[in-house]
Amino acid sequence: MARSHQTHFVKIHATQSSALNNEHDKASRSELARRIARLGAARFVDHDMSGDQQLSSDQPDTLFIPTGTIDLSTARKLGIQTESQIYGGVVPFPFVGSKVITHPAFGDDPAIPGGWRAELGSSLAPHVLSGWSAFTLDAVRAAALDMLGRTAIRLKEVEATAGLGQFVATSVKELDEAMALLDEAAISRHGVVIEENLDDVVTYSVGRTRLFGEAISYWGTQRLTTNNSGVTVYGGSILHVVRGGLERLASLGLADELQQGIDKAIAYDDIVSRFYPDLLASRRNYDVAAGVNSYGERRIGVLEQSWRVGGASGAEIAAFEALARDRGRSAVTCMTMEIYGEVDAAPDGSIIYYSGVDPVAGPMTKYAMELE
Repeated sequence: MARSHQTHFVKIHATQSSALNNEHDKASRSELARRIARLGAARFVDHDMSGDQQLSSDQPDTLFIPTGTIDLSTARKLGIQTESQIYGGVVPFPFVGSKVITHPAFGDDPAIPGGWRAELGSSLAPHVLSGWSAFTLDAVRAAALDMLGRTAIRLKEVEATAGLGQFVATSVKELDEAMALLDEAAISRHGVVIEENLDDVVTYSVGRTRLFGEAISYWGTQRLTTNNSGVTVYGGSILHVVRGGLERLASLGLADELQQGIDKAIAYDDIVSRFYPDLLASRRNYDVAAGVNSYGERRIGVLEQSWRVGGASGAEIAAFEALARDRGRSAVTCMTMEIYGEVDAAPDGSIIYYSGVDPVAGPMTKYAMELE
């Protein structure tokens, strides 16, 4: 897997993201970049190119690791032309990299961003949960009221991650309480998703990643945990990884519900790529929810895409490393874990991404490891 015949450079391209305020996120991204560099026989350059610094690649053979998806304009300035130059994704418009594309815009919303493809939502509908996207408070309320007559709903702030920024409403009163917590300016910039709420949820991760000419695909499950503020957040993933692309994953003949989730994620990927052919993404990760709706019906649908560094990235890279050590191996299971309230909680043999007291998040440990 390593390409030692040339010198390669791995750089972090920092975006203006609130996540970068956390020490543990910065440390995790740096460790991830170092491991990717070793994987590709590359040299890691800890180079933050945010702010007023020059946005250009001073080395022609550079792998960029953005902290979020980047737009085409930024990619061109960095010299990114193919997915082999990035661990993450390039989108033609910023909103394409967010969960807002999963559903159609409600009504004739004047704040719908330029580049929006109205037909995308209806094409994705068979593969996602019921829902709307909205870009004004009035549109959010109208869409929510439209759905509340049929089902409990979940409001999701588009820029929130790790399970934060989500509010469940089963009545108009609860809707009003949830809407009071929304940031109107953020709605106009990024939008809000209004989606049917599920109970007893299992969240699957389905994905494909390419690095240094090699591809892996995987399915996995996520765990939730409680952070140091008592809020339920993402707590890690277990990934079952095979060599090859998503078509390899689809051929495994897995249990029915899981197979449905994989098929829906593949369809989502294909449809979005067709509507936005300029999309480049070496990391394509999809969250798929399976749960029970307000009528007691079992529902399965893609929640959102992630074409950037994510919570499961540590497990992905651990899988690449395991498969590189044994070229005859075709599959591996790896995990990531995020533990709040404890320092030095990683077991022996794990890959530690962070262990300390984050000034924002408090004491925590983040690690990855191979399971089998």
